[in-house]
Amino acid sequence: MFKTIFLVCLSFYVVLAKHEQYEGYAVYDVTVTTKEEGIFLNDLEEQIHIDILSHVAPGRSGQVLVPKDQREQFQDLLTDSGIEFKIVTENVVEELLLEDEKLAAASKTSNKSSSRIGLSFDTIHRYSVVDQYLVDLAAAYPNIVTVVSGGNSFEGRDIKYLKISTTNFQDRSKPIVYIQSLLHAREWITLPATLYAIEKLVIDVVEQDLQQDIDWIIVPIANPDGYEFAHTNTRFWRKNRATGYSVGDTCIGVDLNRNFDILWGTASSSNVCSETFHGRGPASEPEIVALQSIAGQDANRVELFLDIHSYGSMILFGWGTGALPPNALVINYVGVLMAQAIDRVKWQSNINYIVGNTFHVLYAASGSAGDYGLAIGSPLSYTYELPAYRNSGGLNGFLVDPDFIEQAGFETWEGIKEGARFARDNYRRRHGYSN
Repeated sequence: MFKTIFLVCLSFYVVLAKHEQYEGYAVYDVTVTTKEEGIFLNDLEEQIHIDILSHVAPGRSGQVLVPKDQREQFQDLLTDSGIEFKIVTENVVEELLLEDEKLAAASKTSNKSSSRIGLSFDTIHRYSVVDQYLVDLAAAYPNIVTVVSGGNSFEGRDIKYLKISTTNFQDRSKPIVYIQSLLHAREWITLPATLYAIEKLVIDVVEQDLQQDIDWIIVPIANPDGYEFAHTNTRFWRKNRATGYSVGDTCIGVDLNRNFDILWGTASSSNVCSETFHGRGPASEPEIVALQSIAGQDANRVELFLDIHSYGSMILFGWGTGALPPNALVINYVGVLMAQAIDRVKWQSNINYIVGNTFHVLYAASGSAGDYGLAIGSPLSYTYELPAYRNSGGLNGFLVDPDFIEQAGFETWEGIKEGARFARDNYRRRHGYSN
């Protein structure tokens, strides 16, 4: 009995110690009335150590994570600038412990899977589990699934992906749909979106046309080092784990969604301590070298390119500078089709999806995956921003409740299906293949 109590207590203190760095951190809800105020808030991320969880704009509040020792300065700066704010989470450690508790409970009671080999959708699976799953799936379905190593991360982890095809990617009349998730390490809820797509394309195949008419490339964990670090050390870690950018590595990591070789360095940060640090040059990170190679294969057949993020209930498209591609009307139209498909099945408590250009909906961004999709010739390239849990903001945008995991996969798949079928028909039409 004493041993059991000791182990329980030890486990609690280990978990608590993991989150100790966040003791006293608070989440602020910030409201601006002008574009200039929004720019001022964004610039603060460069000046003091804050983490903008969701960006602010006139008519849309944003959430900011502020360390304990920066809170007074942060509040004074906002007050002096006339920017309204309120504290929505006084101490984030309590929220982190609750997430740990819920996911641990779900993991212990999870004895089901959606199929003989599929992963369950009631918990968030770690890198090693997903990595092995991809291998097992290819072994179980060799006629349709190929597992490929796209390269290694900074710390040497394998970036595996699946090629799903009934014709081994040899039929040029079939378009490719490319999907990736977890480019940002803390966005755990994006993983179920790619795992659910794999489930419906390989194991629980209900809609045969999606399997027969389209080739698929799916990268479930695009940032494996950051993803593991977010599990073991720093829950809100966003970047990769690259070192060598600052003296003594006081700040490390590159925002992989600012490191792609497209418009690099024009709307991102050169400060290694920033959450949007772009690296030493375009595609300087091994993860981006791997992802560009994966997405670039048969680039002339990648009709639909999807980079899955969270949060905000948005479907965004390029360019991140605010300029629009020549087929912007079609891109917007397909984005609306995908958004409406999701809205039809989403939880009623969640807001409807917003569709639009990244710059005009959120902010300027460069070196992004979505823009890279456009750059390699994909006519339909998007960034999905999945919803926050039960429409909550702040921390809950990134924290995961097991109740929402399967729903996130299911509703996102509804949007992907809509886009994939349009891509199929559009590709055939553009290349003169009969429908």
